Amino acid sequence: MTPSSDPSPSDASRGQPEEVLVSLYQSSQAIYTKAVNGLFSKWRWALVWLTQLVYYGLPWLEWNARQAVLFDLESRRFFIFGLVLYPQDFIYLTGLLVISALALFLFTAVAGRLWCGYACPQTVYTEIFMWIEHKVEGDRSARMRLDKSAFSLAKLGRKASKHALWVAFSLWTGFTFVGYFTPIRELAALSLAASLGPWQTFWVFFYGFATYGNAGFMREQVCKYMCPYARFQSAMFDKDTMIVTYDEARGEPRGARSKKADPKALGLGSCVDCTLCVQVCPTGIDIRKGLQYECIGCGACIDVCDDVMEKVGYPKGLIKYSTQNGVANGWSTAQMIRRALRPRVLVYTGILSIICLAVGVSLYLRVPLKVDVIRDRGALAREVEQGFIENVFRLQIMNAMESKQRYVIRVEGLAGLQLASEPEVDVLPTEVRSLAVRVQLPPGAATSGSHPMKFSIQSASDPAIHVEEKAVFLVPR
Repeated sequence: MTPSSDPSPSDASRGQPEEVLVSLYQSSQAIYTKAVNGLFSKWRWALVWLTQLVYYGLPWLEWNARQAVLFDLESRRFFIFGLVLYPQDFIYLTGLLVISALALFLFTAVAGRLWCGYACPQTVYTEIFMWIEHKVEGDRSARMRLDKSAFSLAKLGRKASKHALWVAFSLWTGFTFVGYFTPIRELAALSLAASLGPWQTFWVFFYGFATYGNAGFMREQVCKYMCPYARFQSAMFDKDTMIVTYDEARGEPRGARSKKADPKALGLGSCVDCTLCVQVCPTGIDIRKGLQYECIGCGACIDVCDDVMEKVGYPKGLIKYSTQNGVANGWSTAQMIRRALRPRVLVYTGILSIICLAVGVSLYLRVPLKVDVIRDRGALAREVEQGFIENVFRLQIMNAMESKQRYVIRVEGLAGLQLASEPEVDVLPTEVRSLAVRVQLPPGAATSGSHPMKFSIQSASDPAIHVEEKAVFLVPR
């Protein structure tokens, strides 16, 4: 007979520990956010409008009879207004990423998760999807009643309408994303004709599905469990970082009371325990429990708490943007702002300013001409007519301007070195042209072996557009 795993009374009497089942899965309840109006809500929607006008509108802008911003991967050219960049300009992408990272560190050290609360795509699209949800299904209580109600045609109609709007918006988002890599007007014509290529179709639906899933269903799960920023933000926070804080000394002990009641006589603080700060939170946390990594710093709880304080006749600011030192010491806003200029912030600002200046100067001084020199491996060196030694090179000339250019090619480095092929070449706008170049050296002008030389390529119309590339001339034995 197999002994039972359940502890028997005799086991308990002998002092043996009872078995306890521990679940490693934590179920989460659905979050129904309540609509809120206030200063920070207006700022959040202003950023929603700004970011989406840029995202959806930028591909439709024209510059020099072409799309203003286009990352043409097929031809390996990247157009950003007046700039034409090539893969060789990867250093600028590196600079942009470094600037973005340092800016994130700086903003976080000063004022917490500003990026998360106001400009992160996850926050922005979740805000848009929740707005659609509010318009179709109603506010928080109406949505909760709808979800708990039995199946009906009215419920099916509301749910279907919401998801149809979500899908349409998501596909539009995916279409716009692909429009940054394929000319968007061409993409629109192909879409209307149902002639999209396989990769274009895949990315439109893939990005659309990601938007639909993240903003429609996963929402706070992305911020709480998938985004790494929530985990390492504490390394950038200190006690002088502006964060959303609850004034515990003023608010506790919390409790319900009538509007006319004196909270001091009841032994209560300013918090009326309405839980509205929890109901409006997009990640479903209670800010009254203190700083939590799930808080994205959106300020929705500040707006709703200020509204409640105004209604009950208490001073605003029970929940506010403050610092831990500011709350503990009762500092004014001016005192907290002065503490913002601390060594960490100054270091971030200094490094960020230097890198921005370096990238800006580099872009300003950038020569819109790229040249690669490749030796012809089919004939390293050979003797031609009259005993001249000839080396053959292949030049790849990249015209990073949107006008046709004529370039003059010269060779230097050895006495008597001369160009035996055409000294001038025409390159079309933003074209990469490859051509074979023959370089000759008179007999006896140099000993056998390798000798340094260089190519000089200069625009015939603008001497400032000038590039020099090193090479090696081989003299056979």
